[in-house]
Amino acid sequence: MTCRHWRWRWCVAATQKELDAVARIRWAVFGGELGLLSEQSAVSRREVTCVDTLDTTVHVLVHAGDEPVATMRVALPNAEVAANLGGKVGLEMEQRVDLSGLLQPGRLVAEPSRFCVLPQWRRSEAVTWLQAGMYAESRRRGVTHWIASANLETDSAEDARLAWLVAARRGWLSPHWRVSIPDTCRAPARPRSPFYTPEERARAARGQWDGLRLPRAPALFARTMGARFIAEPLYDTYFQWFTLPLVMALDEIPTDSLARFHALEHGVSLAA
Repeated sequence: MTCRHWRWRWCVAATQKELDAVARIRWAVFGGELGLLSEQSAVSRREVTCVDTLDTTVHVLVHAGDEPVATMRVALPNAEVAANLGGKVGLEMEQRVDLSGLLQPGRLVAEPSRFCVLPQWRRSEAVTWLQAGMYAESRRRGVTHWIASANLETDSAEDARLAWLVAARRGWLSPHWRVSIPDTCRAPARPRSPFYTPEERARAARGQWDGLRLPRAPALFARTMGARFIAEPLYDTYFQWFTLPLVMALDEIPTDSLARFHALEHGVSLAA
Protein backbone atom coordinates (compact mmCIF):
# COMPACT_ATOMS: atom_id res chain seq x y z
CA MET A 1 0.00 0.00 0.00
CA THR A 2 1.31 3.45 -0.88
CA CYS A 3 1.58 5.91 2.02
CA ARG A 4 1.28 9.63 1.39
CA HIS A 5 2.75 12.12 3.85
CA TRP A 6 1.22 15.57 3.70
CA ARG A 7 3.26 18.65 4.49
CA TRP A 8 0.73 20.82 6.26
CA ARG A 9 0.89 24.61 6.57
CA TRP A 10 -1.37 27.55 7.20
CA CYS A 11 -1.02 31.10 5.96
CA VAL A 12 -2.88 34.37 5.82
CA ALA A 13 -4.22 34.53 2.26
CA ALA A 14 -2.65 37.52 0.54
CA THR A 15 -2.15 36.76 -3.15
CA GLN A 16 -4.91 36.65 -5.75
CA LYS A 17 -4.37 32.88 -6.07
CA GLU A 18 -4.75 32.35 -2.32
CA LEU A 19 -7.85 34.56 -2.05
CA ASP A 20 -9.38 32.73 -4.99
CA ALA A 21 -8.74 29.42 -3.22
CA VAL A 22 -10.55 30.79 -0.15
CA ALA A 23 -13.62 31.69 -2.22
CA ARG A 24 -13.60 28.35 -4.04
CA ILE A 25 -13.43 26.30 -0.83
CA ARG A 26 -16.30 28.30 0.64
CA TRP A 27 -18.45 27.70 -2.41
CA ALA A 28 -17.58 23.99 -2.44
CA VAL A 29 -18.89 23.66 1.13
CA PHE A 30 -21.77 26.14 1.29
CA GLY A 31 -22.87 25.91 -2.34
CA GLY A 32 -21.84 22.57 -3.80
CA GLU A 33 -22.14 20.40 -0.69
CA LEU A 34 -24.88 22.07 1.35
CA GLY A 35 -26.83 23.87 -1.37
CA LEU A 36 -27.17 27.07 0.69
CA LEU A 37 -26.17 29.58 -1.98
CA SER A 38 -28.09 31.13 -4.85
CA GLU A 39 -27.87 29.75 -8.37
CA GLN A 40 -26.10 32.96 -9.40
CA SER A 41 -23.06 32.04 -7.30
CA ALA A 42 -22.77 28.75 -9.16
CA VAL A 43 -21.63 30.63 -12.27
CA SER A 44 -18.24 31.41 -10.73
CA ARG A 45 -18.31 28.79 -7.94
CA ARG A 46 -16.95 31.28 -5.45
CA GLU A 47 -18.54 32.64 -2.26
CA VAL A 48 -17.59 36.25 -1.58
CA THR A 49 -19.16 39.09 0.40
CA CYS A 50 -18.24 42.74 0.96
CA VAL A 51 -16.64 41.87 4.32
CA ASP A 52 -13.99 39.83 2.50
CA THR A 53 -12.35 42.86 0.89
CA LEU A 54 -11.97 44.98 4.03
CA ASP A 55 -8.40 45.65 5.16
CA THR A 56 -9.46 44.52 8.65
CA THR A 57 -10.48 41.04 7.43
CA VAL A 58 -8.03 38.14 7.69
CA HIS A 59 -8.42 34.94 5.67
CA VAL A 60 -6.67 31.89 7.11
CA LEU A 61 -5.91 29.21 4.51
CA VAL A 62 -4.66 25.67 5.17
CA HIS A 63 -2.74 23.60 2.61
CA ALA A 64 -2.05 19.88 2.52
CA GLY A 65 1.01 19.82 0.32
CA ASP A 66 0.15 22.17 -2.53
CA GLU A 67 -3.62 21.71 -2.19
CA PRO A 68 -5.75 24.31 -0.36
CA VAL A 69 -8.17 22.31 1.78
CA ALA A 70 -9.61 24.56 4.51
CA THR A 71 -10.26 28.21 5.25
CA MET A 72 -11.91 30.66 7.59
CA ARG A 73 -12.02 34.41 8.00
CA VAL A 74 -11.50 36.60 11.05
CA ALA A 75 -13.08 40.05 10.84
CA LEU A 76 -11.61 42.67 13.14
CA PRO A 77 -13.32 45.93 14.15
CA ASN A 78 -13.71 48.38 11.29
CA ALA A 79 -14.34 52.06 12.03
CA GLU A 80 -15.74 52.83 8.58
CA VAL A 81 -18.31 50.03 8.77
CA ALA A 82 -19.24 51.06 12.32
CA ALA A 83 -19.82 54.65 11.20
CA ASN A 84 -21.86 53.62 8.17
CA LEU A 85 -24.09 51.27 10.18
CA GLY A 86 -24.26 53.29 13.38
CA GLY A 87 -22.50 50.62 15.45
CA LYS A 88 -19.54 50.62 17.80
CA VAL A 89 -17.16 48.08 16.26
CA GLY A 90 -18.32 47.38 12.71
CA LEU A 91 -18.75 43.61 12.90
CA GLU A 92 -21.57 41.70 11.20
CA MET A 93 -22.73 40.17 14.49
CA GLU A 94 -23.27 43.67 15.85
CA GLN A 95 -26.12 44.09 13.37
CA ARG A 96 -27.78 40.88 14.57
CA VAL A 97 -27.41 40.90 18.35
CA ASP A 98 -26.68 43.47 21.06
CA LEU A 99 -22.96 43.19 21.87
CA SER A 100 -22.82 46.08 24.33
CA GLY A 101 -22.22 43.76 27.29
CA LEU A 102 -19.11 42.34 25.60
CA LEU A 103 -17.59 45.63 24.47
CA GLN A 104 -15.47 46.89 27.35
CA PRO A 105 -12.14 48.74 27.63
CA GLY A 106 -9.20 46.39 27.26
CA ARG A 107 -11.09 43.92 25.07
CA LEU A 108 -10.56 43.54 21.36
CA VAL A 109 -13.41 41.50 19.90
CA ALA A 110 -13.12 39.85 16.47
CA GLU A 111 -15.62 37.76 14.52
CA PRO A 112 -14.52 34.41 13.04
CA SER A 113 -16.79 32.97 10.37
CA ARG A 114 -16.87 30.90 7.17
CA PHE A 115 -15.12 27.95 8.88
CA CYS A 116 -14.82 25.53 5.94
CA VAL A 117 -12.98 22.24 5.51
CA LEU A 118 -13.41 20.24 2.31
CA PRO A 119 -15.34 17.03 3.11
CA GLN A 120 -12.51 14.61 2.32
CA TRP A 121 -10.21 16.39 4.79
CA ARG A 122 -12.49 16.64 7.84
CA ARG A 123 -10.99 13.64 9.60
CA SER A 124 -7.43 14.87 9.06
CA GLU A 125 -5.23 17.43 10.79
CA ALA A 126 -6.78 20.18 8.63
CA VAL A 127 -9.28 21.21 11.33
CA THR A 128 -6.58 21.64 13.97
CA TRP A 129 -4.32 23.52 11.57
CA LEU A 130 -7.18 25.89 10.81
CA GLN A 131 -7.87 26.49 14.50
CA ALA A 132 -4.16 26.97 15.17
CA GLY A 133 -3.92 29.60 12.43
CA MET A 134 -7.04 31.35 13.71
CA TYR A 135 -5.59 31.44 17.23
CA ALA A 136 -2.04 32.51 16.28
CA GLU A 137 -3.12 35.30 13.94
CA SER A 138 -5.70 36.60 16.42
CA ARG A 139 -3.10 36.66 19.20
CA ARG A 140 -0.69 38.48 16.93
CA ARG A 141 -3.30 41.19 16.34
CA GLY A 142 -4.19 41.59 20.02
CA VAL A 143 -7.63 39.94 19.91
CA THR A 144 -8.95 38.96 23.35
CA HIS A 145 -12.38 37.53 22.48
CA TRP A 146 -14.11 36.01 19.48
CA ILE A 147 -17.82 36.52 18.90
CA ALA A 148 -19.38 34.19 16.37
CA SER A 149 -22.42 32.13 15.47
CA ALA A 150 -22.13 28.38 14.85
CA ASN A 151 -24.10 26.65 12.12
CA LEU A 152 -26.90 24.41 13.45
CA GLU A 153 -27.38 22.56 10.13
CA THR A 154 -31.13 23.15 10.06
CA ASP A 155 -33.80 25.67 9.11
CA SER A 156 -36.21 24.13 11.64
CA ALA A 157 -36.96 26.42 14.59
CA GLU A 158 -37.96 23.36 16.65
CA ASP A 159 -34.70 21.52 15.98
CA ALA A 160 -32.60 24.66 16.51
CA ARG A 161 -34.12 25.19 19.93
CA LEU A 162 -33.61 21.51 20.77
CA ALA A 163 -29.91 21.87 19.87
CA TRP A 164 -29.70 24.85 22.22
CA LEU A 165 -31.25 22.78 25.02
CA VAL A 166 -28.76 19.96 24.36
CA ALA A 167 -25.91 22.49 24.63
CA ALA A 168 -27.39 23.75 27.90
CA ARG A 169 -27.56 20.21 29.27
CA ARG A 170 -23.86 19.80 28.50
CA GLY A 171 -23.03 22.93 30.51
CA TRP A 172 -22.02 24.97 27.48
CA LEU A 173 -24.06 28.12 28.09
CA SER A 174 -22.00 31.16 29.11
CA PRO A 175 -22.21 31.95 32.84
CA HIS A 176 -21.20 35.57 32.12
CA TRP A 177 -23.06 36.83 29.06
CA ARG A 178 -26.48 36.71 27.45
CA VAL A 179 -27.58 38.65 24.39
CA SER A 180 -31.05 39.14 23.00
CA ILE A 181 -31.94 38.07 19.47
CA PRO A 182 -34.52 39.39 17.03
CA ASP A 183 -37.78 37.60 16.27
CA THR A 184 -37.20 34.40 14.25
CA CYS A 185 -40.48 34.67 12.33
CA ARG A 186 -38.57 34.79 9.02
CA ALA A 187 -37.71 31.12 9.40
CA PRO A 188 -39.72 28.86 7.05
CA ALA A 189 -42.98 27.45 8.36
CA ARG A 190 -42.17 24.17 6.61
CA PRO A 191 -38.46 23.42 7.14
CA ARG A 192 -36.60 21.66 4.35
CA SER A 193 -33.64 20.51 6.47
CA PRO A 194 -34.50 18.90 9.83
CA PHE A 195 -31.57 17.90 12.03
CA TYR A 196 -33.21 15.64 14.60
CA THR A 197 -35.26 12.53 13.89
CA PRO A 198 -38.83 12.15 15.21
CA GLU A 199 -37.46 9.59 17.68
CA GLU A 200 -34.88 12.06 19.01
CA ARG A 201 -37.52 14.74 19.43
CA ALA A 202 -39.72 12.29 21.31
CA ARG A 203 -36.81 11.37 23.62
CA ALA A 204 -36.21 15.04 24.38
CA ALA A 205 -39.91 15.54 25.12
CA ARG A 206 -39.65 12.73 27.68
CA GLY A 207 -36.59 14.35 29.25
CA GLN A 208 -34.21 11.66 27.96
CA TRP A 209 -31.26 13.87 27.03
CA ASP A 210 -28.40 11.36 27.21
CA GLY A 211 -26.93 10.64 23.79
CA LEU A 212 -28.79 13.38 21.92
CA ARG A 213 -26.61 14.82 19.18
CA LEU A 214 -25.41 18.39 18.76
CA PRO A 215 -24.52 19.75 15.30
CA ARG A 216 -20.86 19.53 14.37
CA ALA A 217 -19.83 23.21 14.47
CA PRO A 218 -21.08 24.17 17.95
CA ALA A 219 -19.84 20.89 19.42
CA LEU A 220 -16.38 21.34 17.85
CA PHE A 221 -15.92 24.89 19.11
CA ALA A 222 -17.25 24.11 22.58
CA ARG A 223 -14.91 21.13 23.02
CA THR A 224 -11.74 22.42 21.41
CA MET A 225 -11.92 26.21 21.78
CA GLY A 226 -13.90 26.65 24.99
CA ALA A 227 -16.85 28.31 23.24
CA ARG A 228 -19.85 29.18 25.37
CA PHE A 229 -23.25 30.03 23.94
CA ILE A 230 -24.77 33.40 24.70
CA ALA A 231 -28.24 33.34 23.12
CA GLU A 232 -30.96 31.12 21.80
CA PRO A 233 -30.76 30.20 18.11
CA LEU A 234 -30.60 32.98 15.54
CA TYR A 235 -31.96 32.61 12.01
CA ASP A 236 -29.36 33.52 9.37
CA THR A 237 -31.18 35.04 6.39
CA TYR A 238 -28.10 34.77 4.12
CA PHE A 239 -27.69 31.00 4.43
CA GLN A 240 -31.30 30.44 5.57
CA TRP A 241 -30.20 28.22 8.44
CA PHE A 242 -30.21 28.65 12.20
CA THR A 243 -27.02 29.47 14.05
CA LEU A 244 -26.07 29.56 17.73
CA PRO A 245 -24.34 32.77 18.96
CA LEU A 246 -21.24 32.15 21.03
CA VAL A 247 -18.25 33.80 22.63
CA MET A 248 -14.70 32.46 23.02
CA ALA A 249 -12.08 34.05 25.27
CA LEU A 250 -8.56 33.48 23.98
CA ASP A 251 -7.25 33.27 27.54
CA GLU A 252 -9.65 30.37 28.18
CA ILE A 253 -8.74 28.10 25.27
CA PRO A 254 -8.43 24.54 26.68
CA THR A 255 -4.86 23.60 27.51
CA ASP A 256 -4.96 20.41 25.43
CA SER A 257 -5.88 22.48 22.35
CA LEU A 258 -3.02 24.89 23.01
CA ALA A 259 -0.70 21.89 23.31
CA ARG A 260 -1.85 20.66 19.89
CA PHE A 261 -1.27 24.09 18.38
CA HIS A 262 2.22 24.17 19.94
CA ALA A 263 2.98 20.73 18.54
CA LEU A 264 2.04 21.82 15.03
CA GLU A 265 4.14 24.96 15.35
CA HIS A 266 7.15 22.80 16.18
CA GLY A 267 6.58 20.30 13.40
CA VAL A 268 5.11 17.44 15.40
CA SER A 269 2.43 15.51 13.52
CA LEU A 270 -0.69 14.83 15.59
CA ALA A 271 -0.93 11.42 13.96
CA ALA A 272 2.53 10.45 15.17
